[in-house]
Amino acid sequence: MKKHFFLIISILVIFSFGCSDDGDNPTPNTNNPSTPNTPSQPVDWLIPENQVFDGGPGKDGIPSVDSPGFSEQSRIDFLSPEDLVVAVNFGDEARAYPHPILDWHEIVNDRIGDISLALTYCPLTGTGIGWDRIVAGEETSFGVSGLLYNTNLLPYDRATDSNWSQMRHECVNGERQGQVINTYHVVEMSYATYQKMYPDGMVMNTNTGFSRNYGVYPYGNYRTNTQLIFPITNEDDSLHPKERVLGMIVGEAVKAYTFATFPGEEITAIEDQVGGEEVVVIGSEALNFITGFNRKLTDGTLLSFEAVQDQFPAVLRDNEGTEWDAFGNAVSGPRMGERLETPLNYIGYWFAWATFNPEIEIF
Repeated sequence: MKKHFFLIISILVIFSFGCSDDGDNPTPNTNNPSTPNTPSQPVDWLIPENQVFDGGPGKDGIPSVDSPGFSEQSRIDFLSPEDLVVAVNFGDEARAYPHPILDWHEIVNDRIGDISLALTYCPLTGTGIGWDRIVAGEETSFGVSGLLYNTNLLPYDRATDSNWSQMRHECVNGERQGQVINTYHVVEMSYATYQKMYPDGMVMNTNTGFSRNYGVYPYGNYRTNTQLIFPITNEDDSLHPKERVLGMIVGEAVKAYTFATFPGEEITAIEDQVGGEEVVVIGSEALNFITGFNRKLTDGTLLSFEAVQDQFPAVLRDNEGTEWDAFGNAVSGPRMGERLETPLNYIGYWFAWATFNPEIEIF
């Protein structure tokens, strides 16, 4: 652990500064790994307790944003075109949560219409996931526990003080132990791409209630080096440990898609199988996004897809003539108003996908 000491101390110093006192909506994605939805008889931890590490700042030392503010894009002046955002889309409303804010806060508790959303983000694993804040029929909010497993965020829910694993998508300690979190589809992309896809989409602003230097990345060169701050349970050198890949989970099967599969300026669509399910994965290295959907509709229809170029928000066209956006919304054609089913998929660093899923396959 000595080799991690300097970086840990640096992070503690950084987070010690600047604290203040001060269409139809989709249903949550329940197609998560096959962990029981009803908690079993509790034990202390579902994960080895000796592999749970104190990240340093302590519980709520990294404060969640519980009253986020949003602005029109014309009023946003702190983002560069290449900055990453985690975007959501519900009905007619698109929102973007910028990495430069998420790096400092990790969790944003939000409400969009009747959707209760927690945007959870771990800067150490590069994973942004949309969590449903309705747990066991009741709305809760999530905070940063200060604990890590496989160097990944462990949020806690404020209703029961239970600890959850972000990348296991379940409660690993406390009253809710064993319960799987429901998720909403998110798409990570560059801010420039979000502006092209959703020019009227809102962007989370820096009125967070806290004083932070959102123009500074708080982890130095962590995004590009090979070092990890805390131990992990499985190392896989098939790719650079910090390479951003899309992981897709279908049942027990997990597959990774790299940006090298989607080279150049144009959007590429790939039809594939994950866990026996027919899927389509789309992306563009230049536009800096990858995401995916089920090809089979709830009525049993199996669609074929091709990529659509320069006709945002449309990025896909099916064999029936319907065009779909990056969130699986039908934006024109015979299925206008429908939404594609979405396997759980999101972008994260390769080392994180490999340590949580040792049997992961690379496309």
